[in-house]
Amino acid sequence: MNSSQAILPPATLGMLGGGQLGRFFVIAAHEMGYKVVVLDPDKNSPAGKIADLHICAAFDDQEALTKLAQACAAITTEFENVPAATLEFLAQHRTVRPAAAAVAIAQNRVAEKNFIRDAGLPVAPYAVINSADDIPDESSSLYPAILKVARFGYDGKGQARVATPAQAREAFATFKAETCVLERMLKLDYEVSLVLARDAAGNVAAFPLAENQHLNGILDVSIVPARADAAIRQQAEQVATEIAIKLNYVGVIGVEFFVSEGRLLVNEMAPRPHNSGHYTLDACVTDQFEQQVRVLAGLPLGDARLHSPAVMVNLLGDIWGAGEPAWNKAYAESGLKMHLYGKHEARPGRKMGHYTVVGESAEAVLATALQVRADLASVSRKVWARAVYTLALFLIGVGPDWDWF
Repeated sequence: MNSSQAILPPATLGMLGGGQLGRFFVIAAHEMGYKVVVLDPDKNSPAGKIADLHICAAFDDQEALTKLAQACAAITTEFENVPAATLEFLAQHRTVRPAAAAVAIAQNRVAEKNFIRDAGLPVAPYAVINSADDIPDESSSLYPAILKVARFGYDGKGQARVATPAQAREAFATFKAETCVLERMLKLDYEVSLVLARDAAGNVAAFPLAENQHLNGILDVSIVPARADAAIRQQAEQVATEIAIKLNYVGVIGVEFFVSEGRLLVNEMAPRPHNSGHYTLDACVTDQFEQQVRVLAGLPLGDARLHSPAVMVNLLGDIWGAGEPAWNKAYAESGLKMHLYGKHEARPGRKMGHYTVVGESAEAVLATALQVRADLASVSRKVWARAVYTLALFLIGVGPDWDWF
């Protein structure tokens, strides 16, 4: 699709998935003049609530997919677990970005790890576990390790830390003997991620590298620009770009990295906008969701430049445990941008929103973000203490010791 064939407003675009990523896509598309149809089985889906049309159906419902294809000029997705067959069906009728082949690799850890390895890109040592017989014995250099289910694991779900073959076998049985990846647990310096967009002509626009801290397997804080040296920043962009090229990827993709003993290693990739890229909404010339619209519609890529240092903090359902959070504390900060996702119910561990603090000084932005976290005092004492403790250690580059809690 060249510029003369671009899909222009007021055309209708399609979104598979109704979560917060889909919601931000709908907002971006509406602001650019497009209409959006969302297909999602949840009647309360955040994206479905604000779409021009919400088709409430399963992702493999042929009648619903036909209706989506008839209504839209082009279709994309907000999460990698949409069946590849669904994307293949839709691609017979409409432009679909990203393509099913790329999504299929990203939605299976075995295919993903093998793809990264075969591409000659740096990845942590791992073994594929199809049966209990594949679990390495005590002599293996993989231990201690993390056992991860190959499919449908996210935000720390479907993962178990194992130090011995016996623990690995026990975890494998807990995962109902599903195919897994056993990955060596690395000594981490820190974690980073990079989001980029690649269009059908092969043009790439990369957002700045984000430095990430996780809590209980869920992204907690992203600091941008990452406090990494120039070599790491450059290598991360090069590797992420190479992944997109080798996948023949068209769309927005997030690539997560480990930095271990000064070495950059690919952790995983997400064929969609990424939680760690939410800072782009408030700190970049073009955000990741507008970029997703642009790629889908065949428009030129936007400017991905960072205009302000930023810190993004996730808001999980835990902080609603004692009632509505103290929003007045957050809104008192002039450099804070609040984004609540309109989810139907707050639950522990559920991403309910995020805020981003922007400003001229990276140090001041980080300090403000931490203060606001402390000020959201409706969170239980233990959850609040864990969060502040983790972030405080994050600042000085020390890993948490959960024996304190």
